[in-house]
Amino acid sequence: MITVAGLVLAAGAGRRYGMPKALVPYEGRLLVQRAATTLREAGCEHVTVVLGAAAEEVRAAAPDLPSTVVNPDWATGMGSSLRTGLAALESTGATAALVLLVDMPGVSAEAVRRILAHADLDALVMGGYGDRRGHPVLLGRDHWAGVASTAVGDRGARDYLRANTVRVVPVDDVADDTDMDVP
Repeated sequence: MITVAGLVLAAGAGRRYGMPKALVPYEGRLLVQRAATTLREAGCEHVTVVLGAAAEEVRAAAPDLPSTVVNPDWATGMGSSLRTGLAALESTGATAALVLLVDMPGVSAEAVRRILAHADLDALVMGGYGDRRGHPVLLGRDHWAGVASTAVGDRGARDYLRANTVRVVPVDDVADDTDMDVP
């Protein structure tokens, strides 16, 4: 049976933004709440949010978050958050992980559902935006160890995805991949 766990990466300090993006209000909710809700609405059976900077403040401001895990090495970049999140998902029995960044509120549940339609143990799937590929990203469980071994700094899964065959599913008609780097 195919099961997909959602993984929200929300550990950064948001230096360019001026505050942790998990705590940024957006359309009546915090960005972190919006990302977790998007994954749940799309059908992810289990959602884990990776926190780091201001983790306790985020938990207090968003007590409705699903499962959370704290990345103690969050300051080293997104790679350590991805490794932390994938390690946390090991016990879920999930077939794949759907990764979403906290600062991309334009990624819709419909875009996530399109990506989820390709879930299996060896899936590597990204959202397509014209000639670019981006989030959401689906990582089949067979790739978790490889992704974790190459996830360093702020590169996340980028190097692993470039070195392997990735299915790109167009989502630009239902999503916007703009990230919120500055207020």
